[in-house]
Amino acid sequence: MFSILISVLATTWIFILFKLFPKYGVNTFQAIVINYLTACICGILLYGNTLTEAAFEYTSWIPFVFLCGILFISIFYLIGLSSQRNGVSITSVAVKMSMAISMGLMIVLYNESITSLKIGGIILSILGVIIMSYERKKLRVTKVTSEESRHSSPVTRHSILFVIFLGCGLLDVVLNYVQSFHLQHLSTSLFSAFGLGMAGIFGGIILLINILRKKETFEKKSVVAGVLLGIPNYFSIYYLILSYSSTSWSDSTVLAVLNVATVITSSLAGLVLFKEKLNLQKSVGLILSLLAIACFYFAK
Repeated sequence: MFSILISVLATTWIFILFKLFPKYGVNTFQAIVINYLTACICGILLYGNTLTEAAFEYTSWIPFVFLCGILFISIFYLIGLSSQRNGVSITSVAVKMSMAISMGLMIVLYNESITSLKIGGIILSILGVIIMSYERKKLRVTKVTSEESRHSSPVTRHSILFVIFLGCGLLDVVLNYVQSFHLQHLSTSLFSAFGLGMAGIFGGIILLINILRKKETFEKKSVVAGVLLGIPNYFSIYYLILSYSSTSWSDSTVLAVLNVATVITSSLAGLVLFKEKLNLQKSVGLILSLLAIACFYFAK
């Protein structure tokens, strides 16, 4: 339970920082690149002494470092793109709904038992996340150019959401699969560091190209923001992977509890820190999410 709690708190802190970035004029992509490099350095400094020769003799984990690095940076880029084209609320639903595909794959891959409590928890968690994330906004009619219309067509916007949905679900499953089958000779802590570091390298290449092409200039405040983001980001991933092996729950249950608990904690943080209103819709979603966690707890 300790690993789940730390992962939830670290992820919530990340959401809080993202909320503060616009207020202080932080370039989000630059902060993300620094964040990944910081997370990598943090993991190596703390757990570098756990690296053994066996890790280089049994190297089945190495391809997954590259895969996770690509998924980390590409999914984030698509989330940013979708937030601009589809809106933040719709994008957040796609991200959080990916929990459904992750849980489904884990249940099939690992032949987990299905109980009525687990099914009830899955249904309640999905409903709770959708209700808490969905925001109704008034439609606004504006004139757009043919170029904007081409790049913002319904097919393109929906495709981005679908790719985010699949990508986030795939990332959860990959992290779980690596923990289960490929980390016998490499610690979870170092795999997390290497995967985040690879994302930083990919992101750094993109950032360097943009700077050389004079599409953007590097901002010093991005370094501070990235360091503040990178430390909790490392521990959110590290304890996410660790929680699969440190609890008595099934893998799909661990993932569900982590996601739902993060939604609840983030919502409470929004109420306390940013004075967000707890309306009837969010209250219902919160109650459903709490009931979902209860179902998963008793179904373990």
